[in-house]
Amino acid sequence: MIEELKKLQSGTDIRGVAIEYDNLRCNLTIEKVRAIGYGFAAWIKSNRSNKEDKVKIKVKISVGMDSRLSGPSLKTTLIEVLKQSGCEVYDCGMCTTPAMFMTTIVESYKCDGAIMITASHLPYYYNGLKFFTVNGGCEKEDITNILKLAANFKSTVSNIGEVKSINFIDQYAEILVNKIREEVAFNTEIKVEKPLAGSKIIVDAGNGAGGFFVSKVLESLGADTEGSQFIDPDGRFPNHIPNPEDKAAMEALSKAVLKHKADLGIIFDADVDRAAIVSKTGKEVNKNALIALISSIVLEEHPKSYIVTDSVTSTGLSEFIADLGGVHHRFKRGYKNVINEAKHLNNEGKECHLAIETSGHAALKENYFLDDGAYLIAKILIKVAKLKEEGKDISYLINDLKEPKESSDIRLKIKTEDFRAYGEKIISELRACIKDLPGWSIDTVNYEGIRVNCDKANGDGWFLLRLSLHEPVLPLNIESDYEGGINIILDRLKSFLEEYIHLDCTDMKVKEMI
Repeated sequence: MIEELKKLQSGTDIRGVAIEYDNLRCNLTIEKVRAIGYGFAAWIKSNRSNKEDKVKIKVKISVGMDSRLSGPSLKTTLIEVLKQSGCEVYDCGMCTTPAMFMTTIVESYKCDGAIMITASHLPYYYNGLKFFTVNGGCEKEDITNILKLAANFKSTVSNIGEVKSINFIDQYAEILVNKIREEVAFNTEIKVEKPLAGSKIIVDAGNGAGGFFVSKVLESLGADTEGSQFIDPDGRFPNHIPNPEDKAAMEALSKAVLKHKADLGIIFDADVDRAAIVSKTGKEVNKNALIALISSIVLEEHPKSYIVTDSVTSTGLSEFIADLGGVHHRFKRGYKNVINEAKHLNNEGKECHLAIETSGHAALKENYFLDDGAYLIAKILIKVAKLKEEGKDISYLINDLKEPKESSDIRLKIKTEDFRAYGEKIISELRACIKDLPGWSIDTVNYEGIRVNCDKANGDGWFLLRLSLHEPVLPLNIESDYEGGINIILDRLKSFLEEYIHLDCTDMKVKEMI
């Protein structure tokens, strides 16, 4: 059974097909979820430091889900096996990933562990599990150990626990509301109950779990939310994929902001660990722009802080952070990678208060380095309220961000079974080749793949070629500071990459200049 369970591990998550679709067979079955639930409970018990606690005190585990169609049946299964394992179970119903972590922190619960049932932005027929303790999200090796224990699952368990249903999302929303009120009123004697009064702020929840933010946060703070869309949970995701990186999703929010003349638009992914915004002009503020925005807020509070990002961030962002007195530390893709690197820097005595991926995963030191889309937005809303008093819009913070004239993201598929070795070979040989190319230089500070800087005569920008974390793909990210620069970069690269017969270069299309 262990080999079948291992196939469900996706880094620090469990992911699989929960509803049969087209040619995809269901591999995240009730039986496997039951075994994994048992494995998590056994893992929590085994890690208890106090021997008496292991015997006398029941393990407390919370369970929540996003809006996916398969969520209720998987939640019922988990609660059942956790109860059979002797746990005290908190059924949080519809919840968010960051809220589930907070059940391990909030004094009235202090759960030993938490499980969130979600597959983030993936199509409706997928689902998965995310695991937390008070120390944060489980690491890759933790998941491996949980699965090893799951393989020992037997249906005959004698201990009987208990189940309590709680509406934790209300308590989580209250934490956010109180945070915003207190920060807006900081250094004043007046407590501001409605700091967003007079502002029109709309939300696109993509029919995921983020709809709570409209009534329980924004309206509680006085905002006009008319025009918010897709806030009712619907696991089919009938309007668009709940994903701040999805072009259709961002366009839908931009149109809504302009139509309803909103001051700000907010978008969440399905489980609300990621977010992005749209300004009142309808302009998307995500990826590099979102990183710049929250960096400016963090650096105002913590001058000279390190800002950890993933590897595909722009040169303009680095300059923006440096101009604000911060240190941009570009690291590997993967939200756990950037979070763990931020923690590592702090342990080395290098003050770091923000770890953020271009995907919208943002984790702040003040919030347990938890990637929390709602908390990210709360930080932005605090600044929105303060800037409003000065007659300024939130976009004011990133007026000086230099954006490239052109950018392109290309995915080159590797068509061989041993794709990882093949991809690493391509990157290694490209590294050797570029040493002899005029106008291109390899960035010496880089933690994955190969990042190349291109001078004005040879593309005027940069590109990053790396191996995907999970797929047989070489993602290629390119930026140029003048129109036509990407064509120069692509033309040079294409002549090299087309020599590899197992690499599909059909997406490396040189754009026609009009």
